Amino acid sequence: MTTGQCTRHPFDAVLELEFLDGRGVRGRTVPEYANMVGPFGGATAAVLLRAIEAQPDRVGEPVALTVTYAAPIAYGEFDVDVDLVRINRTNQHWMARLTQGGEMKSTAMAIFGTRRQVWSDTEEVMPAVGEPHAYPVAVWPPLVRFLHNYEARVVDGGPPTGEAAPSSVSTFWVRHTPARRLDFPALAALADVFFPRIFARLGRLVPAGTVSMTTFFHADAAELERVGEDYILATARGHRFAGGFFDQSAQLFSRGGALLATSNQVVYYKDSGLQ
Repeated sequence: MTTGQCTRHPFDAVLELEFLDGRGVRGRTVPEYANMVGPFGGATAAVLLRAIEAQPDRVGEPVALTVTYAAPIAYGEFDVDVDLVRINRTNQHWMARLTQGGEMKSTAMAIFGTRRQVWSDTEEVMPAVGEPHAYPVAVWPPLVRFLHNYEARVVDGGPPTGEAAPSSVSTFWVRHTPARRLDFPALAALADVFFPRIFARLGRLVPAGTVSMTTFFHADAAELERVGEDYILATARGHRFAGGFFDQSAQLFSRGGALLATSNQVVYYKDSGLQ
């Protein structure tokens, strides 16, 4: 799909919400963004951000979003309750709860802020890599449907091959397929586009799932508009795997080297193959 076509992008179906009385919101899972169990966590983050972003008294742009994944979301309808819990001079603090049948499945805390013209600098430097088409397109297992909504060109650390690795680093050039312009919900989803780092280390799949993910948005809306439908460079690594949990840090850059977002998450895993 190219820009200008009227066909709805599958990701826009993810973000389609019905606004109820007060701050209540109702949505529905989208099969194209299914994971091995329930919907893709990045899609859940995007929905929760969109539910807050669409509030009529929301001011500013996303600065930070923390999502906790308390229980698997069943396929079908869900409700989101949104609360504005604090207003400061330059930022707002929001909370959201996603429930199904009265049971809490995910929560979110978001900060929206008004960005100002101040001294700025970036210490994180984009890795030195070639242009996207210099790298092969990742081939994902059919079972993980959401990954087929992205074209990922593997710079380093592709899908598990059955061989253990000494490093959990993965670096991809990635964009939507079919093409879609980048916005804040799409960036929130891309922060979770990586397969669990434990898969990279072990070279195989084990039960694993994100417990909590925080994304920091460094770009403003104008910068995302300039990225448009282009690739972004996404890189992630784990730091320690112990006691059934590991952490993951990720950075997302524009092709021009601007740091668009960073994220951190904690993931549980199960594995009986003790080393």
